[in-house]
Amino acid sequence: MSSLFNPLNDKRRFRSYDTITPLLKNQTYSNKGWKNVLLIVVPYLVVGGAFQFIALRVAGLEFSSEVLTTDKHFFIIALFDLLVAFLLVAVFTVYFVKDSFISVGFRPGFILTDIFVGISTGFVIMFISLLILVQTGQVEVKNVDRNVVDGLWIFGTFVFVGISEELLLRGYVLNNLMVSFNKYTALVISSALFAFMHIANPNLDMLGFAGLFFAGLFLGYAYIITQNLWLPIALHFSWNFFQSFFGFNVSGNDFYSFVITTFQKENIWNGGDFGFEGSLISLIFQPLMIVSLYFIFRKRNIETRMSDRLK
Repeated sequence: MSSLFNPLNDKRRFRSYDTITPLLKNQTYSNKGWKNVLLIVVPYLVVGGAFQFIALRVAGLEFSSEVLTTDKHFFIIALFDLLVAFLLVAVFTVYFVKDSFISVGFRPGFILTDIFVGISTGFVIMFISLLILVQTGQVEVKNVDRNVVDGLWIFGTFVFVGISEELLLRGYVLNNLMVSFNKYTALVISSALFAFMHIANPNLDMLGFAGLFFAGLFLGYAYIITQNLWLPIALHFSWNFFQSFFGFNVSGNDFYSFVITTFQKENIWNGGDFGFEGSLISLIFQPLMIVSLYFIFRKRNIETRMSDRLK
């Protein structure tokens, strides 16, 4: 392993992984991290707003979220959001944080493994949840929709959403907050920000907000424990895609679903119109998955730490 990936030689690059590298447990914290987070807020709002306007014009729409009525519209918006995330995170990481863009979480190693784990996890959770809800009478399967084109639109949309939100919230925000706070405090703050970013989503209630917060914890922990964005991106994509695929709304938005479902009454088990994230089942699964991630990746992290010590 080169010095680039050796925590003994590069404390800043591995500043956030004190659980994995005990030698850094006594690290000191700097206010530079949270300042870097505040620094990107206004540019993100301004540049993001400008790109949103361009995206809506490209889609032939007016500047109003109410007109996003097709999966193609969401695809175009998600693409421009991805461009904003890459542009701003790259610029602020290189010129203000003074680090390489790769350091936000695009390091080589275990890429295919992490992507496979992330995608399969989202599939298993949503499939099992659908079975539970159907068997308990909370959801009824009505039909299937084999519209391949709409399926491809949402596939691309959720790829873009997974990359852009993880790049911004975990790769930049969480990464920088761990310069100023311990990993648990940084994780909670970044998860709260993640939930508040969705505050304007339709059909949001307190349970849905809690679901988003725990999703932030789940995704943020995946970033911390793997030291990369590959797993959280794959988890984020599969979490959204298979929600929609199996008939749930996604954070209050109604996308194409292969499995067409309905429910007689909105309640805390089926999540209602907000979707799976507004259900108690979601809140049960996410802490369980955080614990599972610890045991799945614990051996890899121990081996990595021992290898680094021999350098």
